[in-house]
Amino acid sequence: MSGGGGEEEEQTQQQRQHQHQLPGVSSSPSGSGAAAGRATPEMKRSAVRSLIQRYFHQLQSGCGNAHCTNDNCASSGKVAPMTPNEVAAKALQLFSQDAQLCEATASPTSSPQDVDMLSPNDTSSSSSGSSTSTITSASTTTTTSTQSQSAPVAAVVATPASGAPDSSIPVQSVPQLDLDGPGNAEPSSVGSEPSTPTLPVVQSLDANTLITLYEECRAADNYDRITKAIDYVFGSVDLLSNSFIRNAEPVVSSSLQELLDNIPEPLNKEQLRALEGEHDKDEDCTQKEEEEAAGADSEAPSAGEVLVTTDTEAETEDDDVPMAQPEAASQTEEDDKMESSDTLVDFQGLRRVQRLLFDCHTREKLTISVMNLAEWVQYIRYDWEKVIHCLVICFDLATNTNNGAVDIDYLDRALPKLCQAAAFMPVAAQARLARIWAVHCSDQLQSLVAACQQQITLQVLLDEESMRENRSIIGVTKVLKIIFYANILASELELPSCKVPIEDRAETPATSASSSGPVEDDLFVYSSVNQPHMPKFAEDQLEKALQVSAIDCRRPLVPLEEFYNEALSENIQMHHDYLSYKTLAMESEMGSGQTNYFSFMLYAFILTPATKVDALYYDSRMRMYSERYSSLYSILNNFGQDGQDGTPRPDLKLTVRRDQLINDALIGLELVAMSNPKDLKKQLVVEFVGEQGIDEGGVSKEFFQLIVEEIFNPAFGMFVQQEETNNMWFNATPFENGAQFTLIGIIIGLAIYNNVILAVNFPMVVYRKLMGYCGTFADLNDWSPTLYKSLKSMLDYQGQDMEEVFDQTFKISYSNVFGEMVEHELVPHGKDVVVGQHNKQLFVNLYSDFLLNTSIQQQFNAFRKGFEMVTDESPLRLLFRPEEIEMLVCGSREFDFVELEHSTEYEGGYTEESRIIQDFWSIVHAMPNESKRKLLEFTTGSARVPVGGLKCLRLLITRHGSDSDRLPTSHTCFNVLLLPEYSSREKLEERLLKAINYSKGFGML
Repeated sequence: MSGGGGEEEEQTQQQRQHQHQLPGVSSSPSGSGAAAGRATPEMKRSAVRSLIQRYFHQLQSGCGNAHCTNDNCASSGKVAPMTPNEVAAKALQLFSQDAQLCEATASPTSSPQDVDMLSPNDTSSSSSGSSTSTITSASTTTTTSTQSQSAPVAAVVATPASGAPDSSIPVQSVPQLDLDGPGNAEPSSVGSEPSTPTLPVVQSLDANTLITLYEECRAADNYDRITKAIDYVFGSVDLLSNSFIRNAEPVVSSSLQELLDNIPEPLNKEQLRALEGEHDKDEDCTQKEEEEAAGADSEAPSAGEVLVTTDTEAETEDDDVPMAQPEAASQTEEDDKMESSDTLVDFQGLRRVQRLLFDCHTREKLTISVMNLAEWVQYIRYDWEKVIHCLVICFDLATNTNNGAVDIDYLDRALPKLCQAAAFMPVAAQARLARIWAVHCSDQLQSLVAACQQQITLQVLLDEESMRENRSIIGVTKVLKIIFYANILASELELPSCKVPIEDRAETPATSASSSGPVEDDLFVYSSVNQPHMPKFAEDQLEKALQVSAIDCRRPLVPLEEFYNEALSENIQMHHDYLSYKTLAMESEMGSGQTNYFSFMLYAFILTPATKVDALYYDSRMRMYSERYSSLYSILNNFGQDGQDGTPRPDLKLTVRRDQLINDALIGLELVAMSNPKDLKKQLVVEFVGEQGIDEGGVSKEFFQLIVEEIFNPAFGMFVQQEETNNMWFNATPFENGAQFTLIGIIIGLAIYNNVILAVNFPMVVYRKLMGYCGTFADLNDWSPTLYKSLKSMLDYQGQDMEEVFDQTFKISYSNVFGEMVEHELVPHGKDVVVGQHNKQLFVNLYSDFLLNTSIQQQFNAFRKGFEMVTDESPLRLLFRPEEIEMLVCGSREFDFVELEHSTEYEGGYTEESRIIQDFWSIVHAMPNESKRKLLEFTTGSARVPVGGLKCLRLLITRHGSDSDRLPTSHTCFNVLLLPEYSSREKLEERLLKAINYSKGFGML
């Protein structure tokens, strides 16, 4: 070893201690250019380079010790024969594992240069601190337990600082172990003569080149050349980024393109002159750019020159504003390129030769090379545009709709590595990849989703206990997120987005003529504008970069349900994932930049709704426990002091009378919301006056059921029922003030917070508006299908006699709660503005906005405010889409009692084979749906099916004594049915039907 003995040994030890901190590996400073105790980025890269090169040399050449016991050293005889690319991959793996490194000793049969592995300090660089390292080998011997083979070694040649190559160092034609990417050195022979003739090195590949190579190899019955070409190109970012490039299309000027896209008639003289002028202008600009480029080249220093700038000159250049303009222009151009969806990949040619690439002679080399390339991307700082080009090619090989030639081995081995490489890219590069897939690979998104889901399911089945630490699952999940947004971009989007900024959601007076009056003074201290709707760390940076959301997509190209992974959702152990989520939140608050935690809650698109409900349940319970402990601490702290009447309760208790349910509930909630809104996040406990029931969940279920029935009764005047859809909608002219709608929002939020399903029939636009989006014309399809079809026919009509056919002005009329017709002008003097072809879209937009937003603005703002008073700190918006929130509030629409039978458990001597149990289920399956709903309400307290279906409901049937005349009873808090062992099927049916039809109120057994 060259260098300074003890210092080098100490430095090597430090390097091995910090190997896992890629890419910033600490190393001792070299030269006067580095500050004491600090390592420059170049030195860190040099340290990484040196260590990987030592592992490479150790695997191929060994340490020279005949008695070596290191399993990863060729001198031990335990290293299997490998190709140079395989050795490089193994060296990278050993580096990441901090594997043992042997102390190299000079072998009598090899020159000192053969075994010399320079460390970052062992350089011949100048005092600027730049470092070079060289690995040379004339002929090395890889020893195994049975034989020794002589093989050429890949050479890594560092170029001197001046840029002139060192002609004294030989370079071989095998793939190189170079951290800057292979392909930088010219191939030549080294040492012993090669066994095959030296052929020109393939620097890039395309469809024609591959086909030609394949035909030549098949004619010679020797496929070495094509396998080496694939190995060489697909293992290098630089070479693969120059491969499969489509022919550039001629650039067309903007004016010419506009005329070509829309030519109503033959071009006239004026248009021809405009085209000629545009063409002349383009030629002038091109000539000027060429002259400027030539002048810049003449002034630029040559490749071998070294620019030396004094401090004074540097200050002058920094103060000179025009000198910074080229950098700004370059940065702008780079940003524009990142936001583009264009790519040079020749998809047609790539897919044409896919069968050839997966031929039995080349598939193994292809797979290994792609795996190596993916590994390099994670450790080396490449130009991300080149990386994107390579990833687009490699991912396209995994899915091809033209044929079924996708190699399973490629999916199992290379796809996880590719996903890890793509997940390593910055957000801007991931956004660009999503745009490319959306525009150029939309026909393959479904196949790509299926391939990723297959890998996740396979890894989950192999490693159920540590899914959050499995790099393959994490990498594929992150790529699935990129595909998720690519799918949205490739679908029909509602543009511009109908999302309302949070600052614009403040309660303002309604501007419609139907407004019931000015907004009254706010009774509550809560302000939604000042409350964060999502933690900072949980904000989706990819969504921000793409400026698109799943809610903007009405009809996705690939159904969003196909992104659910059942295997992962069933084995995720959500309580552990929630703890990871809270740990990430805590680290974010502390300002920690790096973390080792991963939570699937930040990738909610992959979780089924039932699993997300579990996450929401854990979050609610944690907040309830926190509020309870805080209240108990306050009680203990104030014990024995005067004024204990104001001591907070550990729960949110409501005492109500059945005949005054609305008044008692709203008054109780109003007092809590006015005094301390945080008490709304305590566990709800309901007590009915005069009844003995203890609320363990069942009493609360009945409370919500009864209060919803009364609140949404049209006679109450707060909501109206739409006859066409049976949906409930806000009354535009209500009897109550805004505070009453706030309390209704609190009740809906409490139901979600306490995991209670409600019998509420809102149109989907309500849940979209709760998520921060305004209603648009597309929402009318669910709100009023007849009106939607009528307006759609107006938009589709293309006749010039539209004014006579529709006879519609910008004045509309609608019926209020009393059945009276109310008129409203959408624009000033709307009765005089006729709807025609030129303004029909404006009419439809204003009409939709009035019905869904403006006319109920005051009522909905109050309703949303109450809802957010309970759910503002909940991960509701992080986890759920609007359609999933509807399922969360109303329950699932699947009503399958066969699933309930399979999930039911038995106690007290009953089993699945018991006669009475078999009779029970035969009676239940024969019931009409209305009776089944009553049975469900009798046993669980709610007639609604939980999210995920009845298979998620755990019903327990237990024996309640021998045959008697007693009716079946239930514990709705725990979903327990107490069933006596009746003597006959007829008696069981009679007793059961009577119990479910006359079940109201609670009592103690």
